Amino acid sequence: MQDFEKLGLFYLGRRYDMAVRRPLDEAVLYDSRDLVTHAVCVGMTGSGKTGLCLSLIEEAAIDGVPVIAIDPKGDLGNLLLTFPKLSAAEFRPWIDEDEARRQGQSPEAFAAAEAERWKAGLADWGEDAARIERLRAAADFTIYTPGSRAGVPVSILGSFAAPSEQARSDSELLAERAASTATSVLALAGFDPAPRSPEHTLLTSLFGAAWADGRDLDLASLIQQVQTPPFSKVGVVDLEAFFPAKDRFELAMRLNGLLAAPGFARWLEGEPLDPASLLYTAKGTPRVAVMSVAHLGDNERMFFVSLLLNQIVGWMRSQTGTTSLRAIIYMDEIAGYFPPVANPPSKPPLMTLLKQGRAFGLGVVLATQNPVDLDYKGLANIGTWFLGRLQTERDKARMLDGLEGAAAGSMDRAETDRLLSALDKRVFLLHNVHDNAPIVFQTRWTLSYLRGPLSRDQIKTLTPAASAMAKSDVGGRQSQSKVQKADTRTSKPDAIGGSSAPPIVPPGIQQYFVPGAGSGVAHYTPVVLGAARVGFGDSKLGIDETREVVYAAPFGGGVVPVDWATATRVDIATSDLEGAGRPGATYADVPSAGLQARNYAGWNKDFARWLPQSEKLELMRHRDLKLTSNPGESERDFQIRVRDVQRVARDAAVDALKKKYAAKEAQIEEQRRRAAAAVDRETAQASQQKLQTGLSVGATILGAIFGRKAIGVGSLGRATTAARGVGRSMKETDDIRRANENLEVLDERARALQDEITAETRRITEQFDAASTVEKLSLAPKRGQVSVQLLGLGWLPDGH
Repeated sequence: MQDFEKLGLFYLGRRYDMAVRRPLDEAVLYDSRDLVTHAVCVGMTGSGKTGLCLSLIEEAAIDGVPVIAIDPKGDLGNLLLTFPKLSAAEFRPWIDEDEARRQGQSPEAFAAAEAERWKAGLADWGEDAARIERLRAAADFTIYTPGSRAGVPVSILGSFAAPSEQARSDSELLAERAASTATSVLALAGFDPAPRSPEHTLLTSLFGAAWADGRDLDLASLIQQVQTPPFSKVGVVDLEAFFPAKDRFELAMRLNGLLAAPGFARWLEGEPLDPASLLYTAKGTPRVAVMSVAHLGDNERMFFVSLLLNQIVGWMRSQTGTTSLRAIIYMDEIAGYFPPVANPPSKPPLMTLLKQGRAFGLGVVLATQNPVDLDYKGLANIGTWFLGRLQTERDKARMLDGLEGAAAGSMDRAETDRLLSALDKRVFLLHNVHDNAPIVFQTRWTLSYLRGPLSRDQIKTLTPAASAMAKSDVGGRQSQSKVQKADTRTSKPDAIGGSSAPPIVPPGIQQYFVPGAGSGVAHYTPVVLGAARVGFGDSKLGIDETREVVYAAPFGGGVVPVDWATATRVDIATSDLEGAGRPGATYADVPSAGLQARNYAGWNKDFARWLPQSEKLELMRHRDLKLTSNPGESERDFQIRVRDVQRVARDAAVDALKKKYAAKEAQIEEQRRRAAAAVDRETAQASQQKLQTGLSVGATILGAIFGRKAIGVGSLGRATTAARGVGRSMKETDDIRRANENLEVLDERARALQDEITAETRRITEQFDAASTVEKLSLAPKRGQVSVQLLGLGWLPDGH
């Protein structure tokens, strides 16, 4: 059995000999980069399709590739059933007790038998508990349950948010996403989401108009806009003529009924539906995110899957291009979501992923047991086909049609038909456009325990740690996104009072009002408000960043009325400052120091001196890769970028290694072939010489016995010839020995070369697996990079 722990290669099983019906000692190693041209796995129930797909996900996790796995049946939760001790106690909670009773065993005995069966199965395929540990350490595994608290709940609120600016620049993509989202919402509300219906057109227009302006929507605001749209025409037709107010009210009521449904609140809580967060944890660890939708109704499944796929398309468009595999989107039982004729809301984004995912390193893997339910036009974009046992001749014929189209004339249909008809359980035909010819292989034993679909209670059992982590992730992101706000309660002003009118301020003092949240009456507190532009530059790191900052320093008592060390950052742009307070607002009294115009010039100088000490640009640097984080980039996102660069570098190193040794391997192999041919040739010649020598000796003996003379000339000649034959036979034996020695030398050279390749591979592996040496950098603004824009008397409303 050859070593299967290779860089960027997925161990899927072993080559299978169809003649003798058994696997060979040759591992099937699938190049992960081939997956960017996507894959489809087809096989009837019992074909081993689930085991193959879980093995593919396991290999991706071990290789550090994150996965979003959409699970309509509930089988994919088995990825969390990994038992590194392979003990009966680990298996006991997850066995099928009904199956144990059918076999006449106690649950404990059945669990022990399952543990032994799994241990033996792994051993047969060259795997062990250590590889299970490696899988668990390589990635985080989490089950998400939208609309349910069984697993980690998922909030769909962000799904109606405006796409990124880059995504909005593509009008075709924006229109497609708006239409797909409208279809999903209408289907969930029980409407027939016909693309040209008034309901669909209105919702598509509402989503499109809001997103084009960069405005977010939620279901509540969508309901309001259905009643009073922000436009008066749809196309060139007046809104009232196209969709009267009475009909819009009915649509709004239906959507409101959806929002008011008792269970709908669960769709609004939990982790945001953000692919970046689903693919990686807050610490940058790759994640296998199992999106379990088995508990949902058909309309709810379609609604969620469509939203998720649209979010993935938006995330994909925000990534840089790569030739390496960045992430995998896997969907089990794709039937109904990618049909050949209909156009459900899940189909357009899925088609976009298949067409464009390759450029962004995104691999799509689809699995089904019903090949007739697949859109073969879309499958023309797929490069890898895993074909198992099929249920009917019709299924096989449809599969051959699709494969023939994807193979572009390179497929032998008759031979493929013969192979498909003879496949055993767990045996698949692998057709990869990147390989020279298809192969037949048997799938390896999964590291995860395949116990079948998980119930909600079982998902809850697997979720507590993941749920706590999810809350931690949310809290971490929220804390990172919060900007410091001014707290005027840290010191007590020397004049406190209140007035319903702004105080009278002497000439020469500029006043600035910070906008308040909400629309209520405000109460303002005086501060010294300063705004400046602060620059950071470092040519070696390629940093040229300028930021606008606004600080509020509270008035204090004592000798120093304003100390900038107590100032806090205000989350507002300079251009958003207002020139007057809200009507009806009340105002605290201004301390006497704040009413003297000459003080503000000194405070301005103090502010300019203080900023270079307080304003820092915090960055991260990976010295080995010479990568520097972008301003504002989180450590999580930087670690993910480091992983991407490392992966590309690793793949390049692997390619270089293959190229470096390819010629040497080919040369030694050719020499071995010639040496082996020489051994065969010398052996054949020796055998022939022995035969001739034997005949000569026999003739001499017979002549001596039956000849006319006891010692005749003929007999003497034959004896001489026989003696010469014996001499030649000895020479041929020496030739065979020398040929064998030459072959052994070449075998030793081949082994030495393989050892050298293994050592080089190990070196690359250790280099890739080494902990990222990310260091913190802190840049301060240099002289001349701080420019005070304004400074004056500021007014902060309560809440700042």
